[in-house]
Amino acid sequence: MKGRRMDSARIRDDRRLLVVEAEAASRLAAAVRDLESAESRAVASVDAALEALSETGIDCVVAARELENGTGLELLERIREEEPALPVVLAPETGDELLASDAVAAGVTEYLPHERLAGLADAVDRAIASEAAGRADRERARQFESIFADPDAYSWVLAPDGRIRRTNQVACEALEATAGALEGRSFSRLSWWDGADADPIREAVDRAAAGTIAHRELEVVIDPERDSEPRTLDVTVRPVRDEDGAVVALLARAVDVTERVRLETELRESEQLHRVTLNNMTDTVLITDDEGAFTYVCPNVHFIFGYTDDEIREMGTIDELLGPELFDREELAAEGVLTNIERTATDKAGREHTLLVNVREVSIQGGTVLYSCRDVTARKRREEALTALHGTARELLYAETDREIADRIVADATDVLGLEASAALRFDTDENVLRPVASSPGMDRIHGPLPARRANDDTISGQVFLAGEPRFFADVRESPTLSDPTTAVRTAGFVPLGDHGVFLVGSPEVDAVDEVTREVTELLAATAEAALDRVERERRLRDRDRELKRRNRQLTRLNRMNEIIREIDAALVRAETREEIERAVCERLTAAERFAFAWIGTVDAAGDALESAAHDGSARGREYLDSVSLSLAEATEPAARTAATREVTVVSNVVDDLRDEPWRRAALSRDYQSAIAVPLSYDEFAYGVLAVYADRPDAFDDTTRAVLAELGETIASAIAAVERKRALLSDSRTRLEFDVADEEFAFARLARRLDCVLSFDGGVRQHEGTVAVFVTVDGAPAAAVAAAAAELVAVENARLIGDEDGSTVLLEFSRPFLAPRLADHGMTLRRLEATPETTRLVVDVPSSVDPAAGTDVVESAFADVELRSKRRVERTAPRDLRADLLERLTDRQLEVVQMAYYGGYFESPRERSGEEIADALGISPAAFYRHVRRVQRTLFSVILEEIGLPSASGVE
Repeated sequence: MKGRRMDSARIRDDRRLLVVEAEAASRLAAAVRDLESAESRAVASVDAALEALSETGIDCVVAARELENGTGLELLERIREEEPALPVVLAPETGDELLASDAVAAGVTEYLPHERLAGLADAVDRAIASEAAGRADRERARQFESIFADPDAYSWVLAPDGRIRRTNQVACEALEATAGALEGRSFSRLSWWDGADADPIREAVDRAAAGTIAHRELEVVIDPERDSEPRTLDVTVRPVRDEDGAVVALLARAVDVTERVRLETELRESEQLHRVTLNNMTDTVLITDDEGAFTYVCPNVHFIFGYTDDEIREMGTIDELLGPELFDREELAAEGVLTNIERTATDKAGREHTLLVNVREVSIQGGTVLYSCRDVTARKRREEALTALHGTARELLYAETDREIADRIVADATDVLGLEASAALRFDTDENVLRPVASSPGMDRIHGPLPARRANDDTISGQVFLAGEPRFFADVRESPTLSDPTTAVRTAGFVPLGDHGVFLVGSPEVDAVDEVTREVTELLAATAEAALDRVERERRLRDRDRELKRRNRQLTRLNRMNEIIREIDAALVRAETREEIERAVCERLTAAERFAFAWIGTVDAAGDALESAAHDGSARGREYLDSVSLSLAEATEPAARTAATREVTVVSNVVDDLRDEPWRRAALSRDYQSAIAVPLSYDEFAYGVLAVYADRPDAFDDTTRAVLAELGETIASAIAAVERKRALLSDSRTRLEFDVADEEFAFARLARRLDCVLSFDGGVRQHEGTVAVFVTVDGAPAAAVAAAAAELVAVENARLIGDEDGSTVLLEFSRPFLAPRLADHGMTLRRLEATPETTRLVVDVPSSVDPAAGTDVVESAFADVELRSKRRVERTAPRDLRADLLERLTDRQLEVVQMAYYGGYFESPRERSGEEIADALGISPAAFYRHVRRVQRTLFSVILEEIGLPSASGVE
């Protein structure tokens, strides 16, 4: 029994017990002593027990119920205040339920009454084990909290269904929400996953709920307002199990691994870059030992040599690849590195390559010499081609024509490019075609003669010319726009020469143009284009220089013509008669050797031929006029032709048709080499012809022709002016009476419509764009005539003069109107009367004017005119009375007095007052009376002066 008790009473040797009881010889003390291998200490009071706990480490406290200065229950409460986790076994002598309940409430570890002291060892072990388990739980809890509160990770505690139970502070701040607001929400529906695929999150939660740790990596936007760039989160969801292994919760952690992912990406890219660089760089690296045997061959060796790295190794030594004696060993030892050693090597296909080799001493895995080989074959070829191209460019500097440039680039293409076929097509701007201007013998042999092609999309050359971009074909037969499928040319290149054309190159071999050849071809074409631009620019400069010289000559002639015109205008102003005008014009045109001869001719009375009215007075000119026919029927001489056609006649060179027209021989014999004749016409009335002759061909350019044609109109106007003045002073005139049957004439239409007689006796007012006439009405109300006239297109305005019973109407007609046209030539519309049956005109033609001219003017104004009579009349008034009066009166004064006269102001008694006339004229009454008094005073002055009595003219 004792042995069994001892066996059951054994506890671990390292246990340290504190026994607290009032009686040292108690049953509890005995039970503790029976515990084998246990280190124990006994005290009797609460204070001693607390002091012992503070001084030494105790694994378990065994306390009795009754102590010296307290109870075991009080001790338990004091211990829990200081050491909440220390194991305490309360062993009362007698137990009861109340004590047991209080002990448990105070945090006792084991409750063991004396009747169960036999199990003290087990109770102590259980107490210590319980404390150890609690300590482990607390440590795990502390570790969990430490992990959960990690500021570098976003953490959540989830229910197995994925709903959030807890959220750490970092995640709350990032989500801008409180832990309470997030509690109960589905983890897979957090706002972070809105911009990403939430399926991986749901799958991770499901896997963790099934007991498996799940990892996911997602890109999310943490804070869109401050940083719109996505961040990479490493999300881990792991299960949390209870003691039975059931999943009771999930722990979700998200760590920002954006920087790590970036570094990993950069590392992968760097590794990829190194692999790509090593495999694709064109320089080849080789390493050999001192004997030349390969220890390393770069994988890209095929770029230069065409061999694989294994085939290179099989060669044995570097001498087999690059040839012997590539460098001096002693020099390499002294320098350490030798650069740019040029060597020619042959590749696997038998092609030669020019290499630049750098040699360096190294010590890499048994290798001692490193060779870096660079293929400079293309550069070498480019340098040679550029040298040849430089010579071509130098030759093109001296080319002066497009053909020279085309011949040069075609001839040099073989040497510069190494292609036997070449040609140059020049763009013909007249026909819009690309025309061959130069072709090499190789092109003629391989392809044959090149035809001209339209510059459109139907041919390759047309496409290249229009697009301005070069095109090269490895096999031109594969092009759908090839114009000649039978050609032997296979490789072909088409390069535009700007706006000048296209340069062609070709070869009978397929894919014979490499990058260098293409580059040099384009350079050759660009050089040719620059030369063509220079030639074109120089050609334009020459043309511009010729144009400037031509314009200077033209300007000189124009200045000379302007000087002539100024002199003639001055002479026309001073001239008093037609003879003076004609003589002055001829003299000014031939003065200072301006022109060789000038004369003015008029049609004779019979209308058959021209006769000289004036010429410059030279003897040669008179001889010429006497020797040529001026018949209007023949109309070969320039002046006669203009008289017949009333159009300008220009003869640029008298020598033309010399045998067909006799006047040309007569002119050439007097050194008249060009001529011009212009009509002297004013308002469709001809006053003759001005003919001018020069002593050189092409003397009358467009500008001179226009100036002389305008001069003809000016001369005719001046003649008309002096004829008008002469007509005013003439006593006798021819009176022509006409019957007009033109139904569209406004007077006739109004007379028929209103069944009345309309008469006009000379009252005319001219305004800008209109002519106003005073019309007397008989047989109808004047107001009705005014209203009807206002509806006619030819009438701009119509109004009644006087009151409603008046008989005068003022009609404003659109120009031209017959009266002013007649007046321009010195003729007067004496009377016009229109009845419902007929319209009659009376025109006075002065003796200085051909009556036929009056007939011409009237016939040109109406569709149907018949001359009824022609008679001579003498003017009874003093011959200069009317002229003097008209010269002294202003247009405004005439307008006012006409309105007053036709308005009945001068009737007795007056039909209209001065105020009414002034209102109709739109002037003040004072102005009206002032104009009337001035007209009356002027009229009396002219009459008194005419009859020889003194007047007060000039005195207001």
